[in-house]
Amino acid sequence: MPTMPPAVVPFWRDFCAAVGEDHTDRFFEAFHFDDNAASANALAALVLARVKRASTGLVWSYEHAGVPLPQAGQLSVVTDFGGKPLGVIETIRVDVVPYDAVSAEFAATEGEGDGSLAYWRRAHWAYFGRECARIGRTPSFDMPVACERFELIYPPRA
Repeated sequence: MPTMPPAVVPFWRDFCAAVGEDHTDRFFEAFHFDDNAASANALAALVLARVKRASTGLVWSYEHAGVPLPQAGQLSVVTDFGGKPLGVIETIRVDVVPYDAVSAEFAATEGEGDGSLAYWRRAHWAYFGRECARIGRTPSFDMPVACERFELIYPPRA
């Protein structure tokens, strides 16, 4: 099982108490979106507003880190860029597709920018380019990406 960061443990305990069950066996990761504070915090706010219900990760980054892709049923803690826990998401589905096969419907589900595929491609090409440079890969239109759909399950709807 993945290690839970100490800063997340009290939040996770509150989540388990609120749902009345210990879900530690389903914990996948605690993470922030993107690679900079402004974007990470804005994307987390979209999750909390239930606008962002999907995310895309570079499969090569998972491989480079030696971690598996998320799977349906797993739970992750979304944090701000500084690591403060904000919410718990449940992975609903993960599809691995080439970058250039991501659909307009999926891009809209990500809820970023104007919700268009054109925006998704611009933003993700830039991010994946930085990720590829970090791990020593060259971005390509057929690079594998993991399209993850999720649901915010905590905090509950108001």
